[in-house]
Amino acid sequence: MNAHSQGVGTRALVAVRALIVGLLVGMIAANVWPLLLLNLGMPVAAVAELVFLGAYVWWVSGGGPPRSLKAVRADNFRVRPLSAAQWTWGLIAAVSFAATVHAALVLLFRIVPFPAAAFHRGYDFSFIPSHPMQWLACIVSALSAGICEETGFRGYMQRPIEKSAGPVVAIAISSLTFMLIHLTKDWALIGMVPIVFGAGVLLGALARAAGTLVFGILGHWFMDIGLFAYWWTQIAGTFSQRPIAETGVDMAACIEVLVFAIALVVLLIAMGRLSKLNSTG
Repeated sequence: MNAHSQGVGTRALVAVRALIVGLLVGMIAANVWPLLLLNLGMPVAAVAELVFLGAYVWWVSGGGPPRSLKAVRADNFRVRPLSAAQWTWGLIAAVSFAATVHAALVLLFRIVPFPAAAFHRGYDFSFIPSHPMQWLACIVSALSAGICEETGFRGYMQRPIEKSAGPVVAIAISSLTFMLIHLTKDWALIGMVPIVFGAGVLLGALARAAGTLVFGILGHWFMDIGLFAYWWTQIAGTFSQRPIAETGVDMAACIEVLVFAIALVVLLIAMGRLSKLNSTG
């Protein structure tokens, strides 16, 4: 076996290990919240989940045992100090990422009819007695997904592969896995494939550019608040626009395309600024 084949084999082993560890670290933690919600109810479940997420972030970022893996955990979580400029561009990136995804969903459902029942299936919060508590459940659901999935996919999965095989391979693997996990849902029609995969690529690129998971977590959280409240539980309303095949290319459709383009451009600019700040920091 020559050095090249040994190198390929080593990179493959790193990728497989990172994929398994990332899924375990991310998805086990992400499924704590549904258990708490169904067994404790609101608002006790929300308080318990916030405590759990605090302990989870502390551990995955390098706190607690085993001390021998402290540095590895901190590196996988991409722990680093952030300047005011990084916070500014990072928050812009987080907001524009969420806007890009929601604008993409609007465009999709101006092309095909919105399957409201399929999107709502599995996200019925009617067992939560009050509207404010339903909103709180959506916010905590989004926070749980943002923290746990970014830690698993863009941290513990993507980071080791980045160091072994480079960012392109790492982002591709984490994004493909992210897409496959999410396309097991009832809302996973064919048109959602490029949106979910694209979201994974953007989050992976953001983690790489910024050198931290913080802004990806925030962007994922902002995105999922809208997904839970509007698209899935539909407590904030239901998408009612008709496809352009029925309405024609109206002014609303033109504005929606423009919003998507602006949000994506702003996100790419913000990531470019973060990459420069990361490389000089």
